[in-house]
Amino acid sequence: MSLRWRLYAYLVGAHLLFLAITVVLFRTQPPLMLGLEMLVLLSLGLGVWLLRRALEPLGYTRHFHDLLQDQHYAARLQLSSDKELNELVQLFNTMLGRLYQERLQIGEQQGFLDRLLEATPSAVIVFDFDGRISLLNASAHALRGLGDAKGKTLAACALEIDEAGVGLLAQLDALPLGDSQLLTDADGRRYRGQRGQFYDRGFSRHFLLVEELTEELESSEKATYEKLIRVLAHEVNNTVAATGSVLDSLLYYRSQLAERDSEDFSTAILAVQRRNASLGEFIERFTRVVKMPAPELRPAAVRDIMDDILYLYREQCRSRGITIAWQRCDEVPAIAMDRHLMEQALLNVVKNAMEAVEAGAGENRRIDFVLAQDAGRVRLSVIDSGNLLGDVPARQLFTPFFTTKKGGQGIGLLFVREVLNRHGYAYRLAATNDGATSFDIWLTA
Repeated sequence: MSLRWRLYAYLVGAHLLFLAITVVLFRTQPPLMLGLEMLVLLSLGLGVWLLRRALEPLGYTRHFHDLLQDQHYAARLQLSSDKELNELVQLFNTMLGRLYQERLQIGEQQGFLDRLLEATPSAVIVFDFDGRISLLNASAHALRGLGDAKGKTLAACALEIDEAGVGLLAQLDALPLGDSQLLTDADGRRYRGQRGQFYDRGFSRHFLLVEELTEELESSEKATYEKLIRVLAHEVNNTVAATGSVLDSLLYYRSQLAERDSEDFSTAILAVQRRNASLGEFIERFTRVVKMPAPELRPAAVRDIMDDILYLYREQCRSRGITIAWQRCDEVPAIAMDRHLMEQALLNVVKNAMEAVEAGAGENRRIDFVLAQDAGRVRLSVIDSGNLLGDVPARQLFTPFFTTKKGGQGIGLLFVREVLNRHGYAYRLAATNDGATSFDIWLTA
């Protein structure tokens, strides 16, 4: 029974008792009994009226509670004829107004935050109290392994795509709170990952910010090595030109020397000239990367380019005991590219593959070409059995001047990367599961 009905029951019960008492006076003093009964009835009516007025704020309180429960913060309570009660109504209406303004402000901020998360190029991953992923923005969905990650832990997502536990997701999962680190995925793309926290209902929740730095770092690297190469080329070319001129002049003095001395003199001068020319060619290989022209795009048949390279290297591979052949060749349409630049880049790729197979210890010495068209994308792969990339971190493969070959200069892959970037082609150089190395180039978006 509610408080209202308990109070009514008490009021009615008390007045019924008074009425019963007045009945005792009926025989002795009827007029007094009638007067008392009238007073009791008037008291009962007055009590009911006062009780209703006293309990009226409870009705407003219940109505206010219903509005809060239904989140109708824009509604207002109607004013009463009682001034004292109106003070309570005004208080409730003021509270509703403030709640409505705060809710509106929070909604606007949440809407802005949602749009900001979707527009930011950085991946944002938010976790719940149990460490499971509760929120991903569009950039986070694009990360490999996070397409359907809501409700899962980051460690579980990492194991689904990388049993070795060394991929990008595993590195993000191990990132300490408050720390920011440079991370690398299996394809060599570089990211900056940062773990932070915020408080929700008094408890902390973690989030990750992941920003891809591949293009930014490559641009910075390119500007650095271009400046370095230009300075070196300027100094070396000036020296080579000057020493070459001096050496040519010295050869005129051969006739003034004895025959025996003249031969030794000429041999020494020619040896220095060859070294001088070799130094010029060395620096020229570097400057070709810097002075590379913009690609002139024209339709070209990829199979014809690879066939020419196959015929060019067939005899060299045969003499080294290496099999070079097509593994798969789909019919693909002509693709817009600079044939000269792409041919030079692919020659470098195949030459590196041949040297890797020659240096490798495997018995199955071969180089395979794959030209495949899957889901509208054309992929060209050069696969070698050399397997020299097993212990090389992916982030180092296209680093300027980095090489795995003894006596190498680190120019070949740098040139290849520059050509592919200028064409806008995605690429990947990585070890395969069967102990080979594959250089994959996606020739269409």
